[in-house]
Amino acid sequence: MPEEPSDNPAVDDFTRYRPLLFSIAYRMLGSVADAEDILQEAFLRWHGAADIDVQSSRAYLVTIVSRLCINHLQSARVRREEYVGQWLPEPIVTEPQPDPLEISRVDESLSIAFLVLLERLSPVERAVFLLREVFEYKYEEIAAMLGKDESNCRQILRRAHQHVAENRPRFQPSRERSQQLLAKFLQATSTGNLDNLVALLSQDAVLHADGGGKAPAVPNLVHGADHVARAILGGLKKLVPEGLTPRFAWINGCPGVISYRNGRAFSVVTIDASADRIQSVFVVTNPQKLAHLAPLPVAPC
Repeated sequence: MPEEPSDNPAVDDFTRYRPLLFSIAYRMLGSVADAEDILQEAFLRWHGAADIDVQSSRAYLVTIVSRLCINHLQSARVRREEYVGQWLPEPIVTEPQPDPLEISRVDESLSIAFLVLLERLSPVERAVFLLREVFEYKYEEIAAMLGKDESNCRQILRRAHQHVAENRPRFQPSRERSQQLLAKFLQATSTGNLDNLVALLSQDAVLHADGGGKAPAVPNLVHGADHVARAILGGLKKLVPEGLTPRFAWINGCPGVISYRNGRAFSVVTIDASADRIQSVFVVTNPQKLAHLAPLPVAPC
């Protein structure tokens, strides 16, 4: 897909809006690979529409991407139901600086926890919610993009709000506090201190682990501070091989750790905190979902 400046205005328009388009597609699909495929298809359709009188290239491109994502999610429902174990989004590294060609903004809506929450929504609900609440499009714009009327879009958004509000945390800790909680979490897990780990977790903490049937992972959700702590110290620790090299990273805007094996990402762990406790722990070991991550950086001599 062209990303360098060109003599073709259509190509330049697509390149200009690529970060926005990727941001929408990734939040819709939770997959870097699928988002890239959607953008490739959108580019081909945009290139094929060169003779069409388009008043706003941005609106036209967002319309193409949004509809492609809805179609993809509807067709992927069976595959999601057949997925081995728990399904989590593909993690992306968002700092020190996100790739400007990849993500146009980093906020709560990019977090693993939020993307998991969006799985409760239907594809159309997800599109309306993201376009309105995250990307701040007007109802009339969303209606035109999705081929619906404004009143229908308002109703869809109300339903989406109800589904999301049920499990959305009321308080978001500061970045510094989140880093502190992660550091304490890693200390407790590395030393095997069950009591300290339980104390860091909220009473209704949840462990999510995605191996996709291709790597070690806890197959089902684990609920409750004590059960989560024991699963982490017992089950996961036995499944994780020795010789991993951990590195701190900002994962989807939240503090996390990438562990490398032979220079390649082996696992990603990140947390979601509510108030002063860890609410959720997310572990991704599915190698297909980590393949896009950069290799272990070479230490300076």
